[in-house]
Amino acid sequence: MSPLQRIFAVLVLALLAATGYGLWATRPPASATPLGALRAAPQAANVPGNTLPAVDESTLVAAQRLARFATTPEEAPLAQTAVQLADHELDLAFAGALRHLEAHPPVLSPEALAIQERLTRAEQRLADDSDRVKHLTGALAKGADTAKAAIQDQLDLAQAQQQLDQDEVAQANDDLMRAGGNEHQRIAKMQQEHEAAAQRRLEAPTAAATGVGTLKGLVGEVRQWMALHRRVYWLGRAQAHAAESAAQLEAEGKELAAEFAARKEQARGTPGPAASPAGAAPEAAAPGAAPALSSSALAAVTRHLAAEQSRLTIRAQRIAARQRLAETYRQWGVVVEGEANALLHSCLLDVTIVLSLLLLLIVIDRSLEKLLSRTSIDRRQVATLRSVVGVSCQVVGVVVILLVLVGMPNQLGTMIGLAGAGLTVALKDFIIGFLGWFVLMGKHGIRVGDWVEINGVSGEVVELGIFHTVLLETGNWTDAGHPTGRRVTFTNAFAIEGHYFNFSTTGQWLWDELLVMVPFDRDAHRIAAAIQQEVTEATAESTRQAEAEWQRAARGRQPGFTAQPGIAIRPAPAGGGIEIAVRYVTRASERYALRARLYQSAVTLLSQPQPGAARP
Repeated sequence: MSPLQRIFAVLVLALLAATGYGLWATRPPASATPLGALRAAPQAANVPGNTLPAVDESTLVAAQRLARFATTPEEAPLAQTAVQLADHELDLAFAGALRHLEAHPPVLSPEALAIQERLTRAEQRLADDSDRVKHLTGALAKGADTAKAAIQDQLDLAQAQQQLDQDEVAQANDDLMRAGGNEHQRIAKMQQEHEAAAQRRLEAPTAAATGVGTLKGLVGEVRQWMALHRRVYWLGRAQAHAAESAAQLEAEGKELAAEFAARKEQARGTPGPAASPAGAAPEAAAPGAAPALSSSALAAVTRHLAAEQSRLTIRAQRIAARQRLAETYRQWGVVVEGEANALLHSCLLDVTIVLSLLLLLIVIDRSLEKLLSRTSIDRRQVATLRSVVGVSCQVVGVVVILLVLVGMPNQLGTMIGLAGAGLTVALKDFIIGFLGWFVLMGKHGIRVGDWVEINGVSGEVVELGIFHTVLLETGNWTDAGHPTGRRVTFTNAFAIEGHYFNFSTTGQWLWDELLVMVPFDRDAHRIAAAIQQEVTEATAESTRQAEAEWQRAARGRQPGFTAQPGIAIRPAPAGGGIEIAVRYVTRASERYALRARLYQSAVTLLSQPQPGAARP
C-alpha cells in the first residue's frame, strides 16, 4: 500500500469513527420509543412507606405511541381498542386509588396536621364570609336608597375578605399536598390532567405514522420490513407487560380478598350497641366476648368494608382490562407479523427478479460470443458488435435493477426531462458532430480524397461518416504525399466548434522550392537566368491552370498573388558560394518528377564550361 493510500485509509477510518460517534450521540432516548414509558415508569404496585398505590400511566402512553404506527386498515381497529382499554384501565386505577384512601386514610405527619388545622380554619372563615356576602347582597337589593351606600361599602369589604380567604384556602391546600396530605385532591388533579391530555389528543390532527412508507422499490420494502419487525417486537413487549401487570394485580387482589374476608368475619362477630329501656343501664358484656361498638364506630367499619369491596371490584375490572389489552396486543402482533411476512415475500420476489436478470445477462453474453464466433465478418467488427450489444444489455440491466431497487419515480415526466438534459450534456460532442456532418456535406465542406488540416493534423480524408472523419496522416506540406500510416479520427464537431483547412483544389497545387549552390568562380547571374527560364518553361501549363483555379476560388475578385515562378539569389549560409532559390507551383502528384528534372538541368548547366574560360 502506498503512503497516499495509507493516508486515505486513515482519513476514511477517522471519518467512520466520527460518524459512529455521531450516531451514538444522536441516538433517540428510551422515552422516544413506543416502550420507553414502560421502561421508565414503575409498575402499579404499593410503594413502600406510602399508603397510596402509584397510578401507572405507562400502559396508556405505550398504547398511544404504538397506535401512531398503525397504518393499515387491519391495524387501526386493534390500535384504537388498545388505547381505549388502556385508558379505561387508567380510569379504574384512579378510582381504585380513591377507594384505597377511603379504606386506609393516610396518617398525617405533625406538619401536615398543623396545615390541616389551618386549612380547616380557613375553610370555616371562607364559609362565614360567603354567608356574610350572601346576606349583604340580599340586604342591598331590599334596602332603602339612603342605606344602600353603607351596605355597598360593607359588601365590598366582605367580598375582599372572601377573596383573601379563598387564596388562603388554596395556599393551605397546596401546602398540605406537598406535606403528604390531601391525597384526594392530588389524585383528582392527576385525573383532570389525564382527561385534558386525552381531549387534546382527540382535537389534534393525526400526524403521519412514519416516513418509511414514502420509499419505493426493494430499498423501501426492506426498510418497511425492518420497521414491521421492530413493531412486532414492541407489541410483544407490550403484551408481556400487560400480562405481567395483570398477573401482579391478580396476586395482590387475592391477598386483599383474603384480608377483606378476615375483616368481614371479624366485623360480623362484633356485637353492636344493645337496646335497653330508657334510663336503664346497659347489660354487662359476657366474659371473653368482643366489646360492643358504638353506632358511629359501626358505621365507620361498614364504610371501610364497603370501600374495600369496591376496591376489590375495581381491581377485578382492572385485571380483566389488562388481560383484554394483552390479547389485543397479541392479535395486533399477529396482524403485523402477517404484513411483515407478505412484505418479506415481496422483497424475495424482487431479489429473484434481480438475480434472474443477472443470470439472463450472463446467458446473453455467452450466447452472443458463440454466435459471433461463427460469423465470417472481420475480427474488429465482431469485437465492436459484441461490445455494443454487451454495453446495451448492461445498460438495460442496470436500469431495470435500479427500478427494482428504488421503484418507479413519482415525477416520471420530470425524471425523463432531467435524463434527457443529462444525456444532452453527456452526448454533446456526438450531437454537434452529427450537425457538423451536414456542414461537411455542404458546398464548402470536404470530400474523401481531400488534403485537409484538422486541429493541427494534416492528411488525406479516407473516411467521412455521420459522426467521425478519418484522416490518413501525412508529413508537413514540404513533404506532402508521404503518409505516416496513422489513421486519425475526429468527431465532426470540428466543423462547427473548431477550424479546418482544405488544401485540395482540382489540381491539388503546392509550392515547391529548388536550391542550387554556385561557386564564386562561376557566373551566378547567367546560371540563375538559365535555371529560371528552364523552370518557367517546365511549369508554364501548371502556372496557368493554378491561376485559373485560384481565380474561380476568389469568386471573381482579383487576388493579390500570382503563380509565376520566383527566384532569389543570396550568399550561401556556409559562405562557400552563391545560393540560387527558385519557387514554383506544381501538382502534388508531379512534384518529385518535376524536381528531379529541374535538378538534372541545373547540374547540366553547372557542368558546362564558363564562356571565355581557357580550356586546359
